Amino acid sequence: MQITFLGTGTSQGVPIIACPCAVCRSADAKDKRLRSSVLVEEEGKTFVIDTGPDFRQQMLREEVKMLDAILFTHEHKDHTAGFDDIRGFNFVQQKEMEVHASERVQQALKRDYSYIFTDFKYPGIPQINLHLLENKLTTIEGVDFLPIEVMHYKLPVFGFRINDFTYITDANYISETEKEKIKGSKVIVINALRKESHLSHYTFHEAIHLMEELKPEKAYFTHISHQLGFHSEVEKELPDFISLAYDGLKLQL
Repeated sequence: MQITFLGTGTSQGVPIIACPCAVCRSADAKDKRLRSSVLVEEEGKTFVIDTGPDFRQQMLREEVKMLDAILFTHEHKDHTAGFDDIRGFNFVQQKEMEVHASERVQQALKRDYSYIFTDFKYPGIPQINLHLLENKLTTIEGVDFLPIEVMHYKLPVFGFRINDFTYITDANYISETEKEKIKGSKVIVINALRKESHLSHYTFHEAIHLMEELKPEKAYFTHISHQLGFHSEVEKELPDFISLAYDGLKLQL
């Protein structure tokens, strides 16, 4: 299985105008963070978790030619705003895109992209096949995805475990029941927004403590705000088994 970090950043804390902070102006490519998403390649199939605002740019950068399915963690726009750009895959693959989302996320997609779901199909709009994603083991194109329900303040969000890899973003609480699904993962990806406390995200130190509890062989932090600091400096503060993820990082599992 190959995992590619399409984006490791967040809209959180980023001003609408061009950001003047030193991190955003850094010459280090690892400080250039698009919105969080991952590409999963397994058993000859290709999946994307979340289609944020940078989805098109991420697909072009990684030269993704075929895409078998999309899974959504939750409905916030930094995870769904690139949804319309699946139309390019419709054109190339000449078929509908398989989309897996919870009932709540489906309702948000139908509201935000109402033109996709109308009876009159305007030529060229995205063609999709919606599947209900529930909190139970789900097999998609022959690959098993185990949803993990975490809390993003008061909003339930899905993380996913695929074999020995677990991916969780936008969380600040995981129940003991859901932690049992994670235990034994060799690689865990978790959000670590910044060092200061936050209402709905794990902080840097909270994420470290959680990984020390779950004890994966390797952990990566994602959904990183520029407020966390420079990649090269933050890396020095991490235990040996934890690293900051960065856009374009590839893992072979």
